[in-house]
Amino acid sequence: MPKPIASSLSRPAMLCAALALGTSCKSVEPHTTPSDGTTAPPEVSTQETVTETETEAETPTRRGNSPWLRARVGDRVAYSFSANRKTMGRQQSGTVPEAAVAGVVTLEVVAVELPWVWVTLYFTEDGGAPSRQPMLARPLVVPMRADESRALEVPREGKQSTEQLTAAGRQWEAKRYLNDKRAFDGPLENRLYAATPGPLYLTNGLLDASITLSGFGMGGGSQLTLVEARQGQEGGTGLPPALARPWGPGTWFDMRMETEGTTSVLRTCQAAERGFILRQQVTPPTTGAACPDFAQAEAVPLEEAVLARIWESLDARQWPPSHEGLAPAKRETVTVGSHRVPALQFETAQPQANNVRVQAYAADPWEDALAGLAHEARFQPLLDRITPNGGGTQLTDWGVWVPGVTP
Repeated sequence: MPKPIASSLSRPAMLCAALALGTSCKSVEPHTTPSDGTTAPPEVSTQETVTETETEAETPTRRGNSPWLRARVGDRVAYSFSANRKTMGRQQSGTVPEAAVAGVVTLEVVAVELPWVWVTLYFTEDGGAPSRQPMLARPLVVPMRADESRALEVPREGKQSTEQLTAAGRQWEAKRYLNDKRAFDGPLENRLYAATPGPLYLTNGLLDASITLSGFGMGGGSQLTLVEARQGQEGGTGLPPALARPWGPGTWFDMRMETEGTTSVLRTCQAAERGFILRQQVTPPTTGAACPDFAQAEAVPLEEAVLARIWESLDARQWPPSHEGLAPAKRETVTVGSHRVPALQFETAQPQANNVRVQAYAADPWEDALAGLAHEARFQPLLDRITPNGGGTQLTDWGVWVPGVTP
């Protein structure tokens, strides 16, 4: 039975998939030096495990006092990134293949029309050329809400220590959070945050992040390291870009699922607020706004979502995807709501069940016909079903919900 699209933004889900299902990251030991080679002082308070909650200061007004309310066009942060996975021990049949990727990821404010701050996210190779990894090959747009609509609390877990270091041309007072789960075949998670984020408000103050895999026959990990931080000039507003290639926030998409004769439709609604990505699945409303409420949405820090996206790119090293046992693709046109999408259809015989699995992928995940579709859905099957017995999933519609914005 094909599985519905899973959240690609949840840090716990990403780690679970990496460790339990075989997807993975790059092997990176926890950093004790910043990106420019300056040696950090010894850790000073690693006595006990703590959980610190990151939250906005409470204010009596709805707008709050987030640094996003003071965003300037040109505010920018850039991180070197790398990710890889490898099989430990003898290669087994069906094992996820080894893969690696590296480069620079940049987030930059391109327009400010409060309460919205428009951010572009793009990946390049170390030399500055666009990434050749299919999932990272195009700039993405993130409309970020700057005022406060709900409380946002995400714990920073692990042993805490304080440091001073130099990175991106300036000195930082920083806190490190080291969360070691290797004794339980889990990962080693290492995060370094600026005590005063300053221009790093775009990524909640992140200076460095790494995940090192352990257990389940997989090795590898992923890493982000700050290489640039700058502020824009006062007074600029910019023009909000179209959401033709959205990362996810500001959009919705519907998936129909058929299981044992029962059909249901789930809408995935995505938003972003004050440095967090919000995602929730609901029954599509029959009237009113497409995504009326994010009060119960899962909140993931923007920097964790970036790290997860880099990791997931290891599973799409070529397009169309290549799976063992797939027959040559047929070119088709798949109708999704009012959209007609050029597609590649694969059929895989399942003789033991007397079934055929049919999958269709967008022929080009950056095709203009997909304008407005969230990034995660572009790289999943448009349809994945079993015939003749039925069952499966199918993308049935998508759209943009941010007021006044077109794809």
